Amino acid sequence: MRYALNASTIKPVPLLEKIRIAGETGYDGIELWAVELYEHVGRGGEISEVEKALADHGLTVPSLIAVRNWGESSGWEYKLALDEVRRRFELAARIGSPLVVCTPPMERPGIEGLADRYRDLLQIGRESGVRAVLEFISFFASLNNVSDAVAVLDECGDPDGCLILDAFHHWNQRTTLDDIRALPLERIAHYHIDDAAPGIPSGAQKDPDRVMIGDGVIDLHAELAVLKAKGYDRWLSLELFSQTWWERDPRETARIGLERMRAVWEAA
Repeated sequence: MRYALNASTIKPVPLLEKIRIAGETGYDGIELWAVELYEHVGRGGEISEVEKALADHGLTVPSLIAVRNWGESSGWEYKLALDEVRRRFELAARIGSPLVVCTPPMERPGIEGLADRYRDLLQIGRESGVRAVLEFISFFASLNNVSDAVAVLDECGDPDGCLILDAFHHWNQRTTLDDIRALPLERIAHYHIDDAAPGIPSGAQKDPDRVMIGDGVIDLHAELAVLKAKGYDRWLSLELFSQTWWERDPRETARIGLERMRAVWEAA
């Protein structure tokens, strides 16, 4: 198993420092956000500096986050959305990321039309040398659970179709272990690990309610045991959006996160 730090987990830290911290605390990779790469360039930085920092610290970028607006736009706006998709896919290829996360519509309900749109993303990904990964978000109106995501993949019918799984979104939409068991291994491209805050019911939590592994109510051992039994051996990536952890020493946050990821995987 390889372990990654999602850059959101230590969000206030500057981009190059995030990479340095991930390397120095022992991670195998760091998930980067396209918006942070754009901001780095906008402040006068170069992508070559990011490439050098990754190489210097021996880090891989397992996925780039994210492309949006592909599922809800139409007409000329859809063309513009695909233009941005191409730019972000090419950026992912440059920094060596094999995956780009594709985020569904936030407010448009239902999944109608998403299969055709996702098929377009997969084709652009092949042209760019990266793979478009379908994401579901538990608190979005559209594509917020595993079964709907599987329905999109089935309708799409492209053998490259795949999902990113996330322990928080599973719990927040009452995904069962049987739902995960039913997923073919080749459809699981990546895995975000996190926990859910005590005292807030499933279905009512949002990103800031994620807590550190072991501090919440998700049975991570059981879920990871299912993944392990399926033969999943790609990445676990710690993804938090916690103000509490953002206010702590980022090296401490990264170190604790890695220790707990390793422990829960090895115990599963």
